[in-house]
Amino acid sequence: MNDFTKNMAQAPFDQDKVNDFLRKEIQTAVNQLLKVELTAFLGYDPYARNGWNTGNSRNGAYFRKVDTQFGPIEVQVPRDRNGQFHQHTLPDYKQHSDILESMIIKLYSKGVTTREIADLIEKMYGSHYSPAQV
Repeated sequence: MNDFTKNMAQAPFDQDKVNDFLRKEIQTAVNQLLKVELTAFLGYDPYARNGWNTGNSRNGAYFRKVDTQFGPIEVQVPRDRNGQFHQHTLPDYKQHSDILESMIIKLYSKGVTTREIADLIEKMYGSHYSPAQV
């Protein structure tokens, strides 16, 4: 049994714990995917000898916070020395998933006020939005 199945079996069916577990797994998967994407772009594995003196190499990472339906995740987007690497896993400059936008539209169409929606978003994501922004 791998770690994913073991952790899923151990998690009780409490919605908060399941969401927390899924959030952590998504965060790990996205971070690994970004590292693999940089490796494919550069053409060599980390610490590989054939990457020496190629003119471009890994240059750390910058952190980015993205809100998902399971909660916020922190993503480490890797960089290269020449600044030519552009990741395609996450949309540029976007901090929220499309699920948040569709939820707001559905709530508003059902008659929920913008103040109530703003309060709900603040409770769910921890981000403050004014009723005008909603």
